[in-house]
Amino acid sequence: MHYPPAPLQTMTKADGKVLIYEDIAGVSRAAAEIFLGLSVREAGRKGFFTAVLSGGRTPSVLYSMLAGDEFGGRVPWKAVHLFWGDERCVGRDDPMSNYKNASDLLISKVDILPGNVHRIRAELPPDGAALEYEREIRFFFGSMKKGGGLSGAAREGAVRGDATPAFDLVFLGLGADGHTLSIFPSTGALLEKERMVVDNYVEGLGSSRITMTLPLINNASCVVFLVSGKDKAGALKEVLSGGGGLPAQMVRPAKGELLWLVDREAASLLS
Repeated sequence: MHYPPAPLQTMTKADGKVLIYEDIAGVSRAAAEIFLGLSVREAGRKGFFTAVLSGGRTPSVLYSMLAGDEFGGRVPWKAVHLFWGDERCVGRDDPMSNYKNASDLLISKVDILPGNVHRIRAELPPDGAALEYEREIRFFFGSMKKGGGLSGAAREGAVRGDATPAFDLVFLGLGADGHTLSIFPSTGALLEKERMVVDNYVEGLGSSRITMTLPLINNASCVVFLVSGKDKAGALKEVLSGGGGLPAQMVRPAKGELLWLVDREAASLLS
């Protein structure tokens, strides 16, 4: 594991570590260092690196940093494969699109191969978009496992595979209600055990979201929460208190590492 710069304070929890930084810039720099370190290591070890990007406003600074002079030229972009943890049911050019945010701030500014950008086709009907993205993930990991592209029966076998893929790095955010990805409290995706990607109807939003599920996230090698702002302080305190059934509390990588990168304001209610 490539550890980020020294935080102001570190808290060790039963299932992970909380690293507290001064502000969103500190959180983002720490996240960029993790991305850089793991991408170099995994590209050298197995030839490719997989990262799941987060939506919302918090990772925007991170994306700009990764595209900038300090990090952009050091990441082995041709070996990097980008995925998304969730997406709103909008087109790729919609201002609310998680893909568009990452594309504008990062993807369009670095030397990543177009085929290495695995977006959720959220312009499709939600159920179809979720099924297609799950197939995309299974096909990608099946292809990498077999050492090359698949076609015909081999591709279908990868799509039907039972093994849960393991992403190298997953970035997650935290909502004020304790949600992460688009897994909101009291929604169907919270209890999903079989599927890797689902369309999740959120009553409070009056709409569906496409989201990865907890079994897939919990199989990752490294999961990193990015939490910033005073408005997240209450949720962060509740989630880290343990117990309960909030979505973010159910992120517990089975074999990987869990890190919380938080700024001073988000950590203001932690003891």
